[in-house]
Amino acid sequence: MGEDHTSDMSPSEAGGETLRGAAFFDRDGVLNLDKGYVHRPEEIEWTPGAAEAVRLANAAGLTVVVVTNQSGVARGYYGEADVAALHAWMTERMAEQGARIDRFYHCPFHAEAVVEAYRHVDHPDRKPNPGMLLQAIAELSLDPARSFLIGDQLSDVIAGARAGVASYLFEGGDLAALTLQAIAELGL
Repeated sequence: MGEDHTSDMSPSEAGGETLRGAAFFDRDGVLNLDKGYVHRPEEIEWTPGAAEAVRLANAAGLTVVVVTNQSGVARGYYGEADVAALHAWMTERMAEQGARIDRFYHCPFHAEAVVEAYRHVDHPDRKPNPGMLLQAIAELSLDPARSFLIGDQLSDVIAGARAGVASYLFEGGDLAALTLQAIAELGL
């Protein structure tokens, strides 16, 4: 389930043109501190270096994509409209700091959902499955070999690996430093 916040991305043409690389970021625990089922702007506390990390990815010519499991929807804590509104707010706050997030993808499904419509034992989009990444790769004409993912859970890293994307485990600290390392290791 993707929300497009693309501003000035140049579209790739079918056949011939080089595909763009991407910086995939998990949301809770990476871009913002994980306070449990965050769904309102007043609950957001940015991770140190978050805006700088996104700016670094922008400067490297990467498409910035956020991929986030949102089981709070399945658990009935909030709706998908709340997720979309928060993502729009996050995009605006990042833009105010000169950082561009191009697209958000979220997975509202969970095996133990109380909202029947979101109950799924092993949804292909729910990390550690790579569905959100594969959807972004297809929709945005991205090159997995020129992309990386930063996540704070093993499930994030597994999803990235399954999508053929270099993956990094963020264990706190300065997100910009890890982003710079990922960019350097890809030779961008």
